[in-house]
Amino acid sequence: MQQAQAHTPKDWARFRPGALAGVTQMNAHFTEHSFERHSHETYSIGVTASGVQTFHCGGALHTSLRGDVILLNPDESHDGQRGTQEGFGYSMLYVSQQVVNECRDKEAGLDMAAYFSQPVVRDAAMGQALARAISAAGQAQESLRAEELTRDVLVRLLQRYGERRERHSGGDETRSTGMARMVRIRDYLRSHFDQDITVDTLAREAGLSRVHLTRAFARQFGVPPHIYLNAVRIERAQTGMLAGRGLAEVAAACGFADQSHFSRRFKGSVGLAPGAWLRQMRSNHA
Repeated sequence: MQQAQAHTPKDWARFRPGALAGVTQMNAHFTEHSFERHSHETYSIGVTASGVQTFHCGGALHTSLRGDVILLNPDESHDGQRGTQEGFGYSMLYVSQQVVNECRDKEAGLDMAAYFSQPVVRDAAMGQALARAISAAGQAQESLRAEELTRDVLVRLLQRYGERRERHSGGDETRSTGMARMVRIRDYLRSHFDQDITVDTLAREAGLSRVHLTRAFARQFGVPPHIYLNAVRIERAQTGMLAGRGLAEVAAACGFADQSHFSRRFKGSVGLAPGAWLRQMRSNHA
C-alpha cells in the first residue's frame, strides 16, 4: 500500500475502500497537520492507535488516547489536532447512513438507535474489535470475514453507545414549521452546491433574518450552513473524481473557485490533497 505524505515525513494518510460498499477507511498519523472545522455526510467511526489527539465537537474539547473509540454522527462539526508534540495515529471508517440503516434490521432484532451519544468512549474491547475490522479489509480471499467484522462492530457500537435523537418532538406547530424551513434550506444547499451561495439568499429562501437563519440551521443540523455546504461539495467532488472526472473539472463543478481553493478545503477536511486521495482509492479498489 502506497504511503502518501502531507507536510512532513511524520505526516501521512492512507485511504482505501472499506469492506462494505458505502464505507471508506483511513489510516493516518499527523504531527504537523491540523484539520479545520468541518463535517462529513457520513458517520466517522475510529480508534486512536498512538499518541494523543484532541478535537472540538459539540461545544467542548475532547481528548482521545490510545485505544479510545471516536464516534461522530453525520453533519457533526469537529476539527482535529495533536495533543502532544509526538502527534497521533488513528484509523477511521467513514460509513454512509445507508450502511448504518441496513445494520438496524428490526426483523433481525436490531432496532438500535441511529445516533451516537458521545464523541469519545474509553472501551478497550470495542477499540480492538474496530481495529480488527479495519485491518481485515483488503486481505486477500477474506472478503466475507472483513464484511462480517465490520457489520458486527457497527452493530455493537450502536447498541452500546447509541441514543434516540428527536430534535423536535411533539406536535408544536411553530417547531414543525421551523423544521420544515430548515429542511428546505438543507435541500437548497444540496441542490445549489456549485453556486456561490450567500446568507442573504438562504435567509430569503427561509423567510428569516440572516442571524436567525444561521442559528436555526445550526440547531437543526448541528453545523452552520457554510460547513454543511463544504461537506456536500467534498462528497460530490469525491464521487466525481472516482467517476474519472479531472481535478479542474471537479473543482469547477463543485463550486470551488479554482484548484487551489479545492485542494485547500479538501485537505482541511480529509487530511490529504485530492490527487493523492484519488490515487490511493484507485490503487486499493478491489
